[in-house]
Amino acid sequence: MRIFFTGGSGKAGHHVAPHLAEQGHEVTNADLTPLGHDGIADLRVDLTDLGQTYSALAGAARPAELEGPAVPAYDAVVHFAAIPAILIAPDATTYATNVLSTYNVLEAATRLGVPKVVFASSETTYGVCFAQGERKPLYVPVDEDHPTVPEDSYAMSKVAGETTARSFQARSGADVYGLRINNVIEPHEYEQLFPAFLEDPALRRRNLFAYIDTRDLGQMVQRCLTTDGLGYEVFNVANADMSVAVTTDEVRQRFYAGVEQRRPMGPDETFYSIDKARQLLGYEPQHSWRDVLG
Repeated sequence: MRIFFTGGSGKAGHHVAPHLAEQGHEVTNADLTPLGHDGIADLRVDLTDLGQTYSALAGAARPAELEGPAVPAYDAVVHFAAIPAILIAPDATTYATNVLSTYNVLEAATRLGVPKVVFASSETTYGVCFAQGERKPLYVPVDEDHPTVPEDSYAMSKVAGETTARSFQARSGADVYGLRINNVIEPHEYEQLFPAFLEDPALRRRNLFAYIDTRDLGQMVQRCLTTDGLGYEVFNVANADMSVAVTTDEVRQRFYAGVEQRRPMGPDETFYSIDKARQLLGYEPQHSWRDVLG
C-alpha cells in the first residue's frame, strides 16, 4: 500500500512508520520534522494549512513516482500528527492545532478518494488521564462504550477529532478507524521507567494501569490497514497486561473500590479493554515489560 503517514517523526510515529515500511508498504512521512529513515519519504507539511495538506496528499513524494503517466494515489492515510499532550503548548493552541489538522487531513483524504484513514485518538478521552484531581472510570474494564467527557484541552481535541472522523466517514463511505491509544512505551523505557511503577503502582492510576508497546501499536495499525469494510470504528489500544506487578484484584480493591466491575478479569489483565480490537481486527499483543524485567 502507498501510505501517507502524518507525524511519523513523533514518539509513536518513528516506530510505527518504519514498521509499516518493513511490512512492504510505501510510506510517506508528513511532518514538520523529517524522520530521516531509509525507505521512507519525508515531506515537510504544516497540516493546519489545508492547501499544504491537499497538495501533499495529491502530489509525488519520491523521484520514482515521476516515471509513470500520473502520480499514484494513496491507498491509506495514517494520521498520528498532533501536539501529543497538555502542558506542552497553551491549551487553546493544543486544541486548535489538533482539531484543525485532523479536519484538514480528513477533508483532503476523503475528497481525494483515499479509501482508508486510521487516526490516533487517545486514552485521555475517558477523562481520567489529565483530570484535575482524582477521577475514576464509571466501570472496569474500560471499553469503547464508556462515556468520553474529558476536561482538558488535549482530550477535548481528540473527542472532537472522533466526531469529525465519524462525519467524514458518513459523507464519504471510506473506512475510518480511530485508535484510542494508551500510554506509549518504547522498548528501552521498560528498564528506565517500570521499576518505579512496580515499586509504586499509584504512579499508573492516570493511565488506568495500562500501556502500549510501540511494536504492538505497529501491529495494531497494520491490522487496521488489512481489515476492510468496518466503516467507522474506534478501538482501545493497549497491551494485554497491566504496567504494575500487583494483581488485578489488588488494583481493584486499592484503587477502584466501589467501581462497577462488568465482567470477570484475569489476574494480570489490563483495565483498558482490548476485547473489541481482538474480535474485529485479530489484534493480539506480543510484548510485555515482563519479558525484560521478569
